[in-house]
Amino acid sequence: MSELIVNKVLNNNVLIAGHPEFGEVVLIGKGIGFNRKPNEVIEGTQAEKLFVLKDSKEQKNYIKLLPYLEDDLQKVIISAIQLIKEKTDAELNEHIHVALTDHLMFTVSRLSQGMEIRNPFLVETKTLYPKEYELAREVLGLFREKVQVELPEGEAGFIALHIHSAVTNKEISEVNQHSRLVTDLVNMIEEQLDITINKESVDYMRLVRHLRFAIERVKNQEKVEEPEKIASLLKEEYPLCYNLSWKLIKVMQQTLKQPVFDAEAVYLTMHLQRLQKKTK
Repeated sequence: MSELIVNKVLNNNVLIAGHPEFGEVVLIGKGIGFNRKPNEVIEGTQAEKLFVLKDSKEQKNYIKLLPYLEDDLQKVIISAIQLIKEKTDAELNEHIHVALTDHLMFTVSRLSQGMEIRNPFLVETKTLYPKEYELAREVLGLFREKVQVELPEGEAGFIALHIHSAVTNKEISEVNQHSRLVTDLVNMIEEQLDITINKESVDYMRLVRHLRFAIERVKNQEKVEEPEKIASLLKEEYPLCYNLSWKLIKVMQQTLKQPVFDAEAVYLTMHLQRLQKKTK
C-alpha cells in the first residue's frame, strides 16, 4: 500500500493525512499520532491496521467528538472497533466510528452520574442478532479490563445493534426501528392470545426470527408463494390466530410504510397456532 503524508496531529490516537487515492483522510489508531510531525511520511500498511475515515462527513463528525473524548476512553473504543472488525471479518460502514464512539461516550457519562441504563429491547435483540450480541459482550469485557468500567447488560443490546448496522450497511435508525417493531409485535401476540411466551424457549426464538425475516422480505418486497388450500384451511380451523396475523401485518405495513404480501399471514398463522397450543 502507498505512503501517506501527515497533515495535522489531532491527538495521540488521531491524525489527518494526505492519501494518494482518497485525498485527505483521518487515521484512527492507538498511538498513531504520538510524536508525529506535519509532512512526516507514514507507511500505508501501518494505517491499514488502524482505520482510515475517507467519507468527509464522517471525518468532520468524528473530529467534533474529539474535544469531549478522554484518551483512555478513546483507546478502548478503538480496541472495541478493531475487535468487531476482526471478529466479523467484514467491511464495516465507516459510520460506526462516529455512532459507536458517541453512544459509548454518552453511556459512560450517564453511568458516572449514577443514572440507570435500561434496554427494553434486550431480549429481542439477543434473539435477533445472537452473533452480534456475543461480540458486544466481549466489548463489555474490554471496558471492564481496560478502563475498569462496568457497562450494564443492556448495553450489549445497544452495541449489538451498532455492530449489525455497520456490518449490514444499514442506518442504525432502521435497525432500531426493526427491533422495536419486533418487540411491539411480540407484545401484541401475548396480549391478544392471552399468553406469556417463555423468552428462553426455542418457540420464542423461532417466532422472533420469523418476524425478522418477514420484515426483511417486506423491506425488499420479496414475494413468498401463497399456499391457497392451506390459507382457507387455517382461516377455518384457527380463526383467532388467522385474524391476529392480519392485525400484526397491518402494524408492519404502517410501520414500514410498505405493502405486505398476503402469504405472510399464512406463515404467521402457523407460528401463532404452534405458540398458542404449547402455552395453553
